[in-house]
Amino acid sequence: MGFDLAGLLSGKERAPAECVVEVDQQPIDDLYPFLIEVQVETSRTQPATATLTFETRRDEQGRWLVQDAASSTFGGDDPVLVEWKPIRLAAVFGAREEEVFRGFIRQVRAEYPEDAGGARLVVECQDDSLQMDREHKRRTWGTEQVPASDASLLSELVSTYSPLSTAPDCGRGQSGLVNLNQDGTDIEFLKARAEANGYELLFREGEVYFGPMRLQRQPQETLMVYAGADTNCLSLTATTDSHQADAVAYDAPAATGDQPTQETVDPNLPLLGKTHATSADRGLAPFVWRLSGEAGADASRLRDVAQRKANDFDIHKIQAEGELDGTLYGHVLLAGGTVGVDGLGSRFSGIWYVDTVTHAFTSLGYRQRFKLLRNAWGDNLGDTAPIGASLAAIF
Repeated sequence: MGFDLAGLLSGKERAPAECVVEVDQQPIDDLYPFLIEVQVETSRTQPATATLTFETRRDEQGRWLVQDAASSTFGGDDPVLVEWKPIRLAAVFGAREEEVFRGFIRQVRAEYPEDAGGARLVVECQDDSLQMDREHKRRTWGTEQVPASDASLLSELVSTYSPLSTAPDCGRGQSGLVNLNQDGTDIEFLKARAEANGYELLFREGEVYFGPMRLQRQPQETLMVYAGADTNCLSLTATTDSHQADAVAYDAPAATGDQPTQETVDPNLPLLGKTHATSADRGLAPFVWRLSGEAGADASRLRDVAQRKANDFDIHKIQAEGELDGTLYGHVLLAGGTVGVDGLGSRFSGIWYVDTVTHAFTSLGYRQRFKLLRNAWGDNLGDTAPIGASLAAIF
């Protein structure tokens, strides 16, 4: 069994969400009674991290029941919770399980305050990217005879960290790479390549995703706001930011002469709504952000940098943050994917992009705090919500 956490339940029959913790592929059954809280931070721009907090006490022989706990399944006297052991966290909804986190134990902190009743063991974890940050490498990728590509270097790097694999929908990245220098760990190098391509780098369920924002993926289960018995979103605040530029300009090196030419790049992201959130029709001067010059950068590189910046401005035009009841939602909301939001009116309802999610399992239940992004107005969900659910919120 997992760590049973009953959330706020509606009149419908729904199984309380449970958190299952596995270390070295074995559930920590003996330690669940001491587990106070599990918190997982996920983001499309940062490594996923997890924090497990246990209360602990000492037995008659002077052994601490959590930090000294050992099991035959873990091999002799080796403690269960030690650094670099693989760890996996999942949310269980009745008979269905969805993974929340996978990685390694990074740090174990034992706290012994004056009051022995307040003794705690805090276990800090990081996703699978942690194993790629152990060795500093100096290497040159690609030659004139055999140029490299981002796809080939990604495949080669990831394959050395079995059982990691690349996601099937990874981007191709750049090709024709010659004398590309790596001077750092593999994860530092992959992050630099992701930035060079305007890509995201995500580790989930043993796969590495290296590619553009997946704004056209099938949306996750809809977040329901003020929907009566179907409500799963406890709170949500949507904010517009009118000071996100509509385009980015840069000085392209001139083919001849000394004067560069100014080029302007518009965002090229798919719209998450019906009407693009732009100030171009407000009767004001064009809102164009100027890219700072980069010494020695060619026109192609400058355009790529400008495109990335324009897209970043674009996806931050509309932002939201809120909190879900995980039991009522019945799913693990994933950062780096799209999600529908219903109940916000004709302007704010629709498809959003999930920026970050914080998963918290406590005695109060399973809560998910989230941040969302959007670049367009208008409800593009379609007529999917039951009419009765909307009316229930009114009457």
